[in-house]
Amino acid sequence: MANRHLLRSIVLQTLFECDFRDINSARPLDVLRCNISEFAPEVNSYTFAEEIVEGVCERKEDLDNIISKAAPNWPIERIAAVDRNILRIGLFELLFSDHDDVPPKVAINESIELAKTFGGETSSKFINGVLGAIYKELGEPGKDDVSKTKEDIPYEDIPVQRLAGAVIYSVSEGEIYLAFVHDVFGRWTLSKGRLEEGEDPEVGVVRVVIHELGIETEVECVLGDNEYVAKNQEKEKVRKNVKYFLNKAKFEELTLKDEGGLDDAKWFKLKDTIDLNFYDDIVPIITKAVGILLKKYGPDPKEKQDEGK
Repeated sequence: MANRHLLRSIVLQTLFECDFRDINSARPLDVLRCNISEFAPEVNSYTFAEEIVEGVCERKEDLDNIISKAAPNWPIERIAAVDRNILRIGLFELLFSDHDDVPPKVAINESIELAKTFGGETSSKFINGVLGAIYKELGEPGKDDVSKTKEDIPYEDIPVQRLAGAVIYSVSEGEIYLAFVHDVFGRWTLSKGRLEEGEDPEVGVVRVVIHELGIETEVECVLGDNEYVAKNQEKEKVRKNVKYFLNKAKFEELTLKDEGGLDDAKWFKLKDTIDLNFYDDIVPIITKAVGILLKKYGPDPKEKQDEGK
């Protein structure tokens, strides 16, 4: 395993060199072998490294397209060359490696370590965010290799994973504010997380928000449920059932937990949320919450706020 870590470093060096010198697809293996002979002459077998270099070069366009969709604010040519090639390596291993040989978490963690060693100050966070989001939110690694038996499981037989999320609001200085989190796909969305076994959703959603945003909230009402099919780390289908609540909080600073998939958290005035880019499936949840808030506070939230003091 130590040899593989070293080989990944040399693969990165090779791809960076090919990128920098614009070496055509027939030459990268020559560059790799030259680098191995210079920096790792003690390594006798490097088929692992050859497969990554060949695979990344052959599928570079497809890999770059996926990366671009996962990080729309960062066109591939604007991503630092080191980070760009770390992403290509990590994504190739996620999508095309044998997961018995290279588990997805190993592929992501190895990429993060490469970023810490060779990237800039924020590289590891960026790599973690993009690869983590691609794995969790897009069709997981190896989805084209899932057997037809698994693909054909009736919907009602797919295991259910319970989650809880919230439209979080606060009233401050006569304004209603809503708190949203931002993901690496360029969408604002709702804070949510997985419930523990047997956990009451109303209890769980408070815990989830504290974990993700660092603020205390109080559940006011249920807004509804969303359900969608995704795949877990074992490439098996799961039905993710999310129960959403309307939660009230003090208007205080949000502290986003450093986890894959999310890159920002922010309060927005209610009137400004109409211009935000949301996922279609949560728009009805947010719309219902807004209706409840307008009915509760009316056109002048400050008046209602003062009454409650």
